[in-house]
Amino acid sequence: MTARNPQERRLDRRIPLGCPALLRPRVGQPVMAQCLELSVGGMTLVTAYVPGAGEVLEVEIMPPQGSRTPALKAKVQVKRCHQAGVGRYELGVAIVQVLA
Repeated sequence: MTARNPQERRLDRRIPLGCPALLRPRVGQPVMAQCLELSVGGMTLVTAYVPGAGEVLEVEIMPPQGSRTPALKAKVQVKRCHQAGVGRYELGVAIVQVLA
């Protein structure tokens, strides 16, 4: 059995990615992001976009360079957002629906 960080509440295994992503808010233009990690239930994204609490977005995760895997498209809901540098924000999102 693996010891867990007592502060860690997420039970799903997370896979580090570092792939480019495209966020599509319901209002406004698409915004570039980077998907840092992916799990069965959600993902961590870094972007310049500041979402509203609980906002629902569409996200498209591009496959790694040279991969024949299609892009992952999903509807997600923002669960957390905090500043990750000047003009950069880390979003924790839950996957609501896989679109493709």
